[in-house]
Order: sequence, then structure tokens, then C-alpha cells
Amino acid sequence: MSSRPPLPPFTAETAAQKARGAEDAWNTRDPERVALAYTEDSQWRNRAEFMRGRAEIIAFLKRKWTREMDYRLIKEVWAFGGNHIAVRFAYEWRDDSGNWFRSYGNENWEFDENGLMRRRIASINDLPIAEAERKYHWPLGRRPDDHPGLSDLGL
Repeated sequence: MSSRPPLPPFTAETAAQKARGAEDAWNTRDPERVALAYTEDSQWRNRAEFMRGRAEIIAFLKRKWTREMDYRLIKEVWAFGGNHIAVRFAYEWRDDSGNWFRSYGNENWEFDENGLMRRRIASINDLPIAEAERKYHWPLGRRPDDHPGLSDLGL
């Protein structure tokens, strides 16, 4: 069994590390890499879609990033305790017609003793935005360390 530090129980520092690690992975838009952070039988609810296991997670992420182009994400810890972390997030993306969106949401995470996420529950809302309203302008990939976070951006 592989280990994915930091491990629970989480502190403010390790919960923030876990959230930033998830943000960094999701910003790669690499489904196989992202799926390695989840248990083999991880359970997800993403909006109204339910899935179980890495294969379903990978298929979901492939569909997601085919539809959500130029995807850039920021996550921020909302609360933590024991083996649970709650985050809020916002990401910006465009569709194949050039329409821009900012998607806002909350995730509840539950980890196993090896630091792999065994449950992810995500609620997400999409807001159409004009391209001029975008706040995320870094090159695709990892958010630069000096880029403002959600609270700094007023999100």
C-alpha cells in the first residue's frame, strides 16, 4: 500500500499542504496522476454524478478536461479535523465556443491512514463570466506561489 503524506490526523499546516497538493495535481489536468491520490475504491459525488474507484475517476476527469478547457484552479482549506478536510475552491475555464466560466464549490474529503482520499463529496456551481472578468492568468499548470489565493482575490 502506498503512502501519500501528509497523513492524518491533520493540523492546520498539514491540511493546507494536502489542499495545495491536490490543487497542484488537478492543475496538471492529468487524470492518471490525479487518481493516484485516491484509494482504489474511492467514492465520489461530483455535482450529481456518483462514481467509485480509480477507473471511474480517470474516465470522469478525462471527460471533464475535454469539456473544461484552459482550466485553472485554486483551493483553500475551510475546516479540518482528524482524517477529514473541507475545502472551498474556484476554478476558471472556457468551453469549446469560447465562453468563460468561474465554478465555485466546496469539497468534503475523508482520508485513510495512508493519506489516500477514500471519499470526496463536491458541490459546484458555474457562473458565466466575461473574459475580462477572469482573475486567473498564470500559464497552464501549477499556480505560482506568489499568485493570490481565494481570500486574497475576494472569492
